[in-house]
Amino acid sequence: MIAPQHHGIVVIGAGIAGASIAQEIISRGHAVCVVEAESDLATACSSHAYAIAHPHITRGSAKLLQLTRIAFELALARWGDQWVHRGALQPLKNGVDFDRDAMALQLNELGLRSEIALPVSAEEASQLAGVARAGVWFANAGMLSLEKTAKQLLHPCAQLTQINQMKIDFLVREGNHWLLTDASKKITIRADKVIVAAGLASKKIMSSVQIKLPLKPVRGQLSFFKIRPNSNWAARLPRAIICGDGYCIPASQLENGDMRWIVGSSFDENETDNHPRHESDRFNQEQAAGLLNYAEGDQSELMPDGQFVGIRCVAGDRLPIIGALPQQPGIFVATALGSRGILWSALAAKLIADQVLAGDFALLTRLGFTSALAAALAPDRFLAGAVPPALGAFASNSNPILPPSPRAR
Repeated sequence: MIAPQHHGIVVIGAGIAGASIAQEIISRGHAVCVVEAESDLATACSSHAYAIAHPHITRGSAKLLQLTRIAFELALARWGDQWVHRGALQPLKNGVDFDRDAMALQLNELGLRSEIALPVSAEEASQLAGVARAGVWFANAGMLSLEKTAKQLLHPCAQLTQINQMKIDFLVREGNHWLLTDASKKITIRADKVIVAAGLASKKIMSSVQIKLPLKPVRGQLSFFKIRPNSNWAARLPRAIICGDGYCIPASQLENGDMRWIVGSSFDENETDNHPRHESDRFNQEQAAGLLNYAEGDQSELMPDGQFVGIRCVAGDRLPIIGALPQQPGIFVATALGSRGILWSALAAKLIADQVLAGDFALLTRLGFTSALAAALAPDRFLAGAVPPALGAFASNSNPILPPSPRAR
């Protein structure tokens, strides 16, 4: 048996989440070993070049809305200077009247300042985004290549050890350390602290320490549509990101004069097939018509000309799983990022680095992050006995090491 390498902190997974966490820990003066099962960084969903970031305004839980706002502010501070296609419009649902004052009040109650989210009329939206639909304008939203960003985060440096093509299947406790092994149970790495950021593979890894995470795959397909210059769609294409039921980005012009427009994405739960599908292109044609409010448009003029398929990972309650495992000291988890990889990775980097390095959580608490929000993300919210039966899977009585509120400082 080969003696295992020893590292103080090991991150399993070199996607956008693992890369963000590793870089944050390195920036605080600590060495990190990043282990990736594939031959390169940022594979699978983290090879996505068209990921968008904006605060989310939905009918979701208050905690989800708070968390996406905080996560967006962190992502903006970290990557805002790299945004592509800055600015995004979230149109109102059809049949909903535009009430500027009521919308402004709602946004303010969500903690979204006017420089982040602003109610706009159809005329204002037309000027800003090229789509005459009233809604909310996110001036600082943007698009980012996850692959490019992850590789920048994991640029070679003295404090980074990068190991590719090493698949970790099991974690085994040995005194005050963790042994990371492959399927053959051959010891490969010994670590003081382990951060599992391996997407759907996190489920199998965590099961080796008797932690059952309710993770499931969701297949998503983006469609690249080619549009002729004489098509009626050409004059309607947006100048900014449009988000809501699906999303699209501004079109680009090809050398032959055609337009290329990216729209997505489909949402196929419990599916892991990453091959393109015609039915997903048809679904995205419908989404395109909905985003532009152009039901009468001839969708056959949106000609499929390429796809990107990613298998996302989600938890049962649609919140990410981010944080320490009190039951297994030295293990931390960042998974179930769903379609919000940019946002949740920015939040995971700060939260887990503070937990791993016994930080003071000062930045997070200034942004309004509380123990209640940390508990909503904590991996042990799903464990038997951790949640009072009357509250169900959406609550947690876990008690992360965080001040109860910004006023506590």
